[in-house]
This record gives sequence, structure tokens and C-alpha cells, in this order.
Amino acid sequence: MWKYLLSGLMLPPLTERKPKLDDAELAELAKRLDKAARRKLGRSLSIRHVDAGSCNGCELEIHALNNAFYDLERFGVRFVASPRHADVLMVTGPVTRNMREALERVYEVTPSPKWVVAVGDCAIDGGLFAESYAVVGAVSDVICVDLHVRGCPPRPIQLLEGLLRLLEPNAPLAPTKRNA
Repeated sequence: MWKYLLSGLMLPPLTERKPKLDDAELAELAKRLDKAARRKLGRSLSIRHVDAGSCNGCELEIHALNNAFYDLERFGVRFVASPRHADVLMVTGPVTRNMREALERVYEVTPSPKWVVAVGDCAIDGGLFAESYAVVGAVSDVICVDLHVRGCPPRPIQLLEGLLRLLEPNAPLAPTKRNA
């Protein structure tokens, strides 16, 4: 036991490196998203996250949008606790039998205009869980989906680009260092 304790004190922490995305590049993307939301809705964008039965990989990336690096609230994009206050439903995971009715109810009480974003491969086609007896299927099998964001899990910047594409379908995305 002492061996593990001492090695834990001597080794550097096992954390991921800071994203390579330039802060100015992120700020520009987030400002474009806020501007598009204000043009389309007349106010900032409100997002309600719904976990329909995922492994929580996508949730970690969605929650990263609120961390100190991304901090979307400074650009007007915010997560809300009630679907009654949401413009966008971000749904993760394949829809399980236990969550089908809950997802349908959340969709019904979300006011119009509303958009549904299926986040991650599992939400799009069931992913690894597609053949499970406990899974109904993809999000689009239960409710109407407006945008799919692929990935297992998708990175926060992909989520931002997806939201921008949702609000401005024909607007070109600014070239970033990673997709230029």
C-alpha cells in the first residue's frame, strides 16, 4: 500500500491537456452563435440536456461547455433546468424503454420554436447499445430530430459548431486550425 501511496505522490497527475483550440477562435465561434441566436430568437439560446440512457461520455463533453475554458454563459448560451424554458433539447444516448415516455413528455412541454439535437453516435443510431433488449432505438425513432452531432463522444467545439449550424444552416463555418 505504501508503494502505491508514494508513487501517487511522485508521479504527475493523469489529466488531459488543455484543448489546442485558440481562445480567440473559441470566442469568435461563441460570439457568432450568440449573434445567430439573438437574430433568430431575439434573445440568447437556452439549452436543456436530456440523458435518454447514455454511458455519460457525451454528458462529460456537454458539461465541459460550462467549465472555465469554454464558459458559454459569458456569450449568452445557457443551460436551463426546465424544458419549459428551453429552445434546444440536447439528447444523449440511445432511448431506453424506461426513458421513452419521459423523452416524449419533455418534447411536448418544450415551447415552440424548438430544436432537437441528437448528440453522439448512440443518439443517432443506437451505437454500441443498438441491439440491447432495453433500447427502443435512436432519438429520431421517438421524436423529431433537427440536427445530429456525430462522435463518441463529440468534442465541445463540435457541439458549438453544430448549434451554429442549427441556427444558421447555410452560414459557412469559419475555418479553424483543425479543419482548415
